[in-house]
Amino acid sequence: MIVLVGLGNPDKIYEKTYHNIGFMAIDFFANKHNISFSKSKYNAKVAEGLVNGKKVVLIKPQTYMNLSGNSVLQIVNQLKLPLNNLCVIYDDIDLDNFKIRYRTNGSAGTHNGMRDIVAKLNSTEFSRIRIGIGRPQFGNLADYVLSHIPQDKLYKFNETFEDVSKLLEEFIDNDGKVLAKSI
Repeated sequence: MIVLVGLGNPDKIYEKTYHNIGFMAIDFFANKHNISFSKSKYNAKVAEGLVNGKKVVLIKPQTYMNLSGNSVLQIVNQLKLPLNNLCVIYDDIDLDNFKIRYRTNGSAGTHNGMRDIVAKLNSTEFSRIRIGIGRPQFGNLADYVLSHIPQDKLYKFNETFEDVSKLLEEFIDNDGKVLAKSI
C-alpha cells in the first residue's frame, strides 16, 4: 500500500492559495485516476483506489498546515505503514514557481507543515515532492502563502500537477523507490 499526502489548510477560504498547492496536486492526481475523496478519518479527507494495480490511499489532513503531523502520524500508526511507502506533497517558497523537487528523505526546510510531520514521525526518512511557489518580492511571507493564486498562474500550475502525477505514478510503480529528481 502507498500513502500520498497533500498538504494544505481545510477551510474554503484557503482553496486556491499557494499554501494549498499540496491539496491541489493530490486532487489533480485523484481526478486523473478517478479516485474520490469519500471518507473522513485520521483527521483527514481520505480517498482510496487502485493505480496501476496497486492500492493507493490519498490523504488531505484537516488539521491545518502547522499541525499536519497529527494526521500523518495517525495514518502511519493505524496502517502500520513503512515510511518508504509514504510521500508528502507540499508548497515550497525556496523553489521558483512551477519547479518540482522530489527527494527520498531530508530535512523539513522552512515549511512548518513538514516540520510538524518530521517531529511527529521522529524521522526524515520518507519521500516528499516540493512544488515551487517562489517568494514574494515585498511584504509578509505568511500573507503571500495564504494569498490566492492568480488565474494565469493556476493554469500553469495544472501543467506542473501533471508532472507531479507522473512522479507519483513512478513512486507507486516502484513501491516507493524513485531516485531524487528535479523538474
